[in-house]
Amino acid sequence: MSGAAAAAPTPPARVLARLRAGLVIPAHPLALTAARRLDERRQRALTRYYLAAGAGGLAVGVHTTQFAIRDPSVGLFRPVLQLAAETVSAWERPGRPRIVRIAGICGRTRQAVGEARNAADLGYHAGLLSLGALREASDAELLAHCRAVAEAIALFGFYLQPAAGGRPLGEAFWRSFCEIENVVAIKIAPFDRYQTLEVVRAVAGSGRSREIALYTGNDDHILLDLLTPFPAPRGGRARPLRMAGGLLGHWAFWTRRAVEQVEACRRVARSGGAVPRRMLRLASEITDANGAIFDAAHGYAGCIPGIHEILRRQGLLAGRWCLDPRETLSPGQLEDIDRVCAAYPHLADDAFVEAHLDEWLR
Repeated sequence: MSGAAAAAPTPPARVLARLRAGLVIPAHPLALTAARRLDERRQRALTRYYLAAGAGGLAVGVHTTQFAIRDPSVGLFRPVLQLAAETVSAWERPGRPRIVRIAGICGRTRQAVGEARNAADLGYHAGLLSLGALREASDAELLAHCRAVAEAIALFGFYLQPAAGGRPLGEAFWRSFCEIENVVAIKIAPFDRYQTLEVVRAVAGSGRSREIALYTGNDDHILLDLLTPFPAPRGGRARPLRMAGGLLGHWAFWTRRAVEQVEACRRVARSGGAVPRRMLRLASEITDANGAIFDAAHGYAGCIPGIHEILRRQGLLAGRWCLDPRETLSPGQLEDIDRVCAAYPHLADDAFVEAHLDEWLR
């Protein structure tokens, strides 16, 4: 007689509760030396910065961490995940909340399952599953891939915009994706309002909207995503859903301010009143800053160096080096970053970083 099937891996109840309540989850960058080798001291400092700033989770091994960490000649996927996990564990003393650990998972099925097993072995709670490597696959093939990865780790779905390596994923796909038992959240990041609504409708229609947390990844629409009650008709009645939080590359810098902004959005939502004009203005300022730092003018080619430039100015990184020497700021991007930093000093958390930098770099 064959034994019972193994239960799908699921995060602890307190981790699920925090994820569903909503968190600020920065997408963790990669700290490098001028020789383009891992700078462990500054990598740990970045993690400590996010935790001290009030982030409730970390996403490691994602686009912001640079996909090239998986290259066999680089070999940094497991070391970088392990470094973050160790730093988080050292921070999680009694009385402090549990930090939700998300690992980026990508590649075709064999690679993705291997990455998921590595992440689970290191104590990560869920895998942010990118489907960009299966651009020509049918929905049935994609779902088989997702189910294979789900046998190794709980899933954090990911609708990634094509400009960053994603592919179109329709409402029917997301409805079926929600049927996978250990899907715990979905990062919605198509940078497209129609596609964002498709995912919301799929989650609402699945009947699992209380189990599957919605997280914005739309860096061009952060605050408005968090402020919006999304229409999600089900059973003839409109049951609005909200983004619980965000998992964002934009929150890899100025993180202390991001935590404050999310709290402000929650206060507005709890009040049930109109969105204050100041919040609408702030939303536009954040989008303008993101456009410069993420290099929207050049199809996001300078996105990662742009993030690094802000962290370099704050002293968290020594430079804006990427693993690929060709990955640099685009023409005019530095001047555009100067513009938004001068225009919106209230978006920065420079004083907070300056007060604690030596402690984080110890």
